[in-house]
Amino acid sequence: MATQEAVMTTKDVANRLYELFKENKWMEAQQELFSNDAESIEPKDSPGLQSVKGIDAIRKKGEDFNNMVEEVHGGWVSEPLVAGKYITVAMGLDCTYKGMGRQKMDEIAIYEVKDGKIVKEQFFY
Repeated sequence: MATQEAVMTTKDVANRLYELFKENKWMEAQQELFSNDAESIEPKDSPGLQSVKGIDAIRKKGEDFNNMVEEVHGGWVSEPLVAGKYITVAMGLDCTYKGMGRQKMDEIAIYEVKDGKIVKEQFFY
């Protein structure tokens, strides 16, 4: 009899996401926890990155962001809050960006989980 792999609960996904974020393993989090057709939504007035759909586009967006950064001075992430199928974390970054100087940014990120995978992330800053 074949055994089925257990689907992660939203709390399981939240705990793993937090673990990876604390270690600055953003790409690993995408690889491990995101659905192939996940969506990443930026604020409408975002000066840089745009909303995208699909894991390949999300990875590219992460690479584009990393390419904008000259130096990371610090960052933080809060412990996740879970409500139903949603996870939220607050996070901040202190970076020097190429051609834009040093900036500090704080944001709230909301993740939607379905069938043990993140299907949507949305940022508010």
